[in-house]
Amino acid sequence: MKRVNVLLALLIASSLFLGVNAQSKLKLAHVSSTELMKIMPGVDTVQKALEIYYTQLEDEVKAMVAEYQQKVADYQDKLPTMSQSLQKVKTEEIQDLQARIQRFQADAEEDYQKKQMELLQPIKDRVEKAIAEVAKENGYSYVFDSGLGVLLYQDESDNIFELVKKKIGIK
Repeated sequence: MKRVNVLLALLIASSLFLGVNAQSKLKLAHVSSTELMKIMPGVDTVQKALEIYYTQLEDEVKAMVAEYQQKVADYQDKLPTMSQSLQKVKTEEIQDLQARIQRFQADAEEDYQKKQMELLQPIKDRVEKAIAEVAKENGYSYVFDSGLGVLLYQDESDNIFELVKKKIGIK
């Protein structure tokens, strides 16, 4: 609600500041950037690259977990014959490995998100540029992104999805 009030205040202020009289009207449009991103050229390539990257990270975690399971099994098998000091050392080894696995999983998730942003950013930039160009060419004052759920009400607003697709070169 706060966002809507701020947006409404900005619209009113800009209208007054720019000297928009009662007879002229703001030209509003909306487009779903989410839908545009789905059909953008290169998204399939990015998705495949991300799948490969994810599989590599997943394989590393699996290897670490297998090593952990092996160490636990060895520990349990040899526990009856181990000295107290060796038990302590082996327990610490297992705990350290478990902590490393958890850190790696957290780091891998962060790395994956960074990789995803890195690979998708050029595509997002193309979409944003095309939206801005279409808005300028067609005289729109504001373009709302209906794909992100920020459009709460729509009246007398043009959907510029097809215009942006054409600008990008998507049929």
